[in-house]
Amino acid sequence: METIRPVPRTLLRDRAYAAIRDAIVAGEIEPGAVVRDADLAERLGLSRAPVREAFSRLVDEGLLESKPQSYTRVTPLVAADVRDAAAVVGALHELVTRVAVPRLGAADITTMRTANERFAAAVRSGDVDGALRADDELHDVLVRVSGNRAAAATVARYTPLIRRLERQRFGEGGSCRSAGLHERLIDACAAGDTAGAVLVTAEIWRGLEELAD
Repeated sequence: METIRPVPRTLLRDRAYAAIRDAIVAGEIEPGAVVRDADLAERLGLSRAPVREAFSRLVDEGLLESKPQSYTRVTPLVAADVRDAAAVVGALHELVTRVAVPRLGAADITTMRTANERFAAAVRSGDVDGALRADDELHDVLVRVSGNRAAAATVARYTPLIRRLERQRFGEGGSCRSAGLHERLIDACAAGDTAGAVLVTAEIWRGLEELAD
């Protein structure tokens, strides 16, 4: 029975974190809602310990706020916070784009084009979650190829704040980012045009800063 081993505690913590984060971003747990570790542990089929650890991480990332011995609740959507996060994430995407473009291979370009096709199809059908997943997949190619782990960690930390507002705006009838902008980005990447790719990246993320307004 050597193949049956205890599940590492960190995996349980990460499972709890991802599930709660996604529920907050999707609006299933609304801004201002009080969350209790016992309730969420029961829903997730976990003990309270990994849920508490997930709460701590989500407080640090700005999706939860906590008052000791009183409450833990979902933070409200604050435009200034989203704008600040978009500025930081956008700057890092410009950085990884500058590094990644000369390193991209044909397979990477294909992955980006395929993701953009899924993005455009999701936008046409009103599938906001699908559009945001495809958007992440497209930009993650550049993050991965850059090899900058510090940038990757910071982008992963602050993107959920931005996604929460994007999802709400789109649900209210707003529009997703343009597949045409993505196409311009991909064409620049395919041509090895680093400066052009960085300019389009800046345009994409400037639009997200404006979304917060």
